[in-house]
Amino acid sequence: MSKRSPALDAIPPAARAHLHQLGEHLAIARKRRREPLRDWAQRIGVSEPTLMRMERGDPSVSMGVYATALWLVGRSEALGALAAPEHDLGALEDAVRAARARSVRQRPSLYGPAVLADPDQEGDAPA
Repeated sequence: MSKRSPALDAIPPAARAHLHQLGEHLAIARKRRREPLRDWAQRIGVSEPTLMRMERGDPSVSMGVYATALWLVGRSEALGALAAPEHDLGALEDAVRAARARSVRQRPSLYGPAVLADPDQEGDAPA
C-alpha cells in the first residue's frame, strides 16, 4: 500500500470544493449517457472503486484519470486553458508593478543634472 502524500492534507478548502464539484459533474455526465460504472471505469482504464472516488472528487485520484474522464465527455480541451498565462492575474499584476518600478527608476531626478535637448547649443543661451 502506498503512503499518503502530505500534499493531500495541504489542499485549500476552496480547491477541494471545486474538485468535489468536478467529480459530481463527471458523475452526472456519465449518468446522462446511461453508462454503468463498470463500462465507464473500463473506458477510463481504472477500477470501479477508483471511478467512484473520482466522482466524489477525491484528490488522491490521478490527474490523468480526471483528464481521461473529461476527454470522454468532450471537455479535455478545457484543461489547457485552466492555467493559461493570459488568465494568470497574479503574475500579470506583478509584471505591471515591476514595469512601473523600472519606469520610476529610469526617470531623471528633479535634483540631478539638467538634460539638454541639443548638447551643441550649450553656451548659446541669450544673456
